[in-house]
Amino acid sequence: MRKLLPLIGTPSGSHPGGRSAMTCRFRCGDACFHEVPNTSSNEYVGDVIAGAIGRRSMMRAAAVVTVAAAGAGAVGVGQAQPAGAAPASASGSVPGTASAADAAAAAARRKHKGARGLRFASVAPNTTDAVTVPDGYGQNVVIRWGEPILRGAPAFDPEKQTAKAQAGQFGYNCDFLALLPLPGERNRQLLVANHEYTDEVLMFRGYDAANPTREQAEIAWAAHGLSAVVVEGDRKTGKLTAVSRHQLNRRVTVTTEFRLTGPVAGSELVRTSADPTGTKVFGTLNNCSGGVTPWGTTLHGEENFNQYFGNASRATDKRYGIGTGATERKWERFDKRFDVAQEPNEVHRFGYVVEFDPYDPDSTPRKHTALGRFKHEAATVRLTQDGRPVVYSGDDERFDYFYKFVGSKRMRHGSSRAVREHNLSLLDEGTLYVAKLTGDSPALEIDGTGKLPGDGEFDGSGQWIPLATATAKGAVSHVDGMTAEEVFVFTRLAGDKVGATKMDRPEDIEPNPVTGKVYVALTNNTNRGVGSNAKADEANPRHANKHGHVLELTERWNRPESTKFAWSLFLVAGDPDDPATYFAGFPKDGVSPISCPDNVAFDPYGNLWMSTDGAQLGSHDGLFGVATRGERRGELKQFLTVPKGAETCGPIIQDRRVLVAVQHPGEIDGASVEKPASTWPDGPGKYVRPAVVAVWRADGSDIGV
Repeated sequence: MRKLLPLIGTPSGSHPGGRSAMTCRFRCGDACFHEVPNTSSNEYVGDVIAGAIGRRSMMRAAAVVTVAAAGAGAVGVGQAQPAGAAPASASGSVPGTASAADAAAAAARRKHKGARGLRFASVAPNTTDAVTVPDGYGQNVVIRWGEPILRGAPAFDPEKQTAKAQAGQFGYNCDFLALLPLPGERNRQLLVANHEYTDEVLMFRGYDAANPTREQAEIAWAAHGLSAVVVEGDRKTGKLTAVSRHQLNRRVTVTTEFRLTGPVAGSELVRTSADPTGTKVFGTLNNCSGGVTPWGTTLHGEENFNQYFGNASRATDKRYGIGTGATERKWERFDKRFDVAQEPNEVHRFGYVVEFDPYDPDSTPRKHTALGRFKHEAATVRLTQDGRPVVYSGDDERFDYFYKFVGSKRMRHGSSRAVREHNLSLLDEGTLYVAKLTGDSPALEIDGTGKLPGDGEFDGSGQWIPLATATAKGAVSHVDGMTAEEVFVFTRLAGDKVGATKMDRPEDIEPNPVTGKVYVALTNNTNRGVGSNAKADEANPRHANKHGHVLELTERWNRPESTKFAWSLFLVAGDPDDPATYFAGFPKDGVSPISCPDNVAFDPYGNLWMSTDGAQLGSHDGLFGVATRGERRGELKQFLTVPKGAETCGPIIQDRRVLVAVQHPGEIDGASVEKPASTWPDGPGKYVRPAVVAVWRADGSDIGV
């Protein structure tokens, strides 16, 4: 076993997933330390890969050629082969016994140093307080928290910050990013960013968590939400710079008006004293990953919304992890809508997919209730052959589910107002499904010990179980004992009733634009198999799964509207020297270590790129690319790492530029404005500021080719 870097942050095991206590506190309300919300008896996909993966890899070795680690210094800490070990050829033979053709082929592969799009020297795991990129690549900070983007917004002054100023400035803690074209404006694009949550301890000097002020709460409201800002590219490099005060620049905050659409709009379940119509909501909370629609809008998933609401008492609230006491930020002191005891339906108006039209600064964003209410992670879109949208989304909770929505209306082409309005309604009519996975091995062979099933594979089939269908004339439930409105508001309970498969924190879900296969990032679940929690079966890997894994789904006939699919294990994360890890059969001496995959994206060649959140291998989080097809399938390489305490978010992979959101830098236990744990991005004496970073090849060529 290689020597890994010492663990950073809290002691090992104190905070699952490698996050600091501060991150758990502000990002998700200490979700991993509360009772698991899903207490249903549904079967659980689980813990059978450990030990078995080694044997599975051996069975596939005859079809896989061992290659050298890519690039000088590639792969990282201590990945040299043990002394005396001889590398295997494609046939498993040692050097000197392979054929000349085998040797020539292996040499050719080494020369290319990776799959097309991944030909860079892997960044070694590290704990440097910086964004570290491969040799030969440059970078710049595109925009930071607090930079003014609207007309009239003042320059950032954290010592004199106001809610009014923040409402015109770039928000806090980016997650999802999108770069959209700007026809007619040369070298310019439109950047859209989520602002997932705020960390008041790092925002306000002398912050008193027991007694926050109204002004601090209102600044935090203004720092949540979305930003749209035009960015301009440098013609000689990949550098991007924000264009302040452009007419398309916009901020969406906790006080912005939203329109509730779809089958729940107007329901008694979403009516409040402030909105007796049940159609108008103020604000969006905890926007995590999202997606870009083929009709030019962006989608944003409301994830850990539960932590903002306090004083709950209902069983439905408990299923969503909503607390019975005061909240961390104590917003309920300043606005009664965050007090469930006073406004029981306000919480039913959050937990949806938000649609935002960045090309219309006067548009009202929408919350699409037909996509269900849960901790949405991602909302990525494929079109059927006849032009109907299919949206994939995960529910980021231990032992919860992943879903898809199949629309019934076809997308229209054009830019007229009528066409745009039609397309903005596409996600209001269709059927919502939840996934059920079945292994193809006998249950007795899946005992949770890691013993390999008799067929030598961890794979199986699956079905999309319909929950409810929304139409222009009304909605129909497919779940016994629940109305359609109840299904769309209490979607988790509907999944419980139909026996959906419990997963390990389903995060980002993305269809490969080249192959059509769908990839599901499952970040981790240290509670699996612990105490009375659900045990293992064939699809999710280990008990006490702290490193996570990735599933690969193939819809039947590769049609996104299909109700059946096949699945297989693509990647089981962790130290490559650990026999429980797996990299799609690629030799593990040629891959980077990875832990806790989160956001995913694809490059133009169909390679999967993954950012990590809370890596548990002793190094900082980072961005990784992995080949999904061809002879280098499973070759995983680290492209960058982020500063101390930070998480890598929102990757965008273009031909000549990579963008990442550096979320919560310096978010280490005990850190504060007075005692910062990081000096990124502006150096000592400055506030630590979440930011967006662009990376490019110094010679101006395409990324990784």
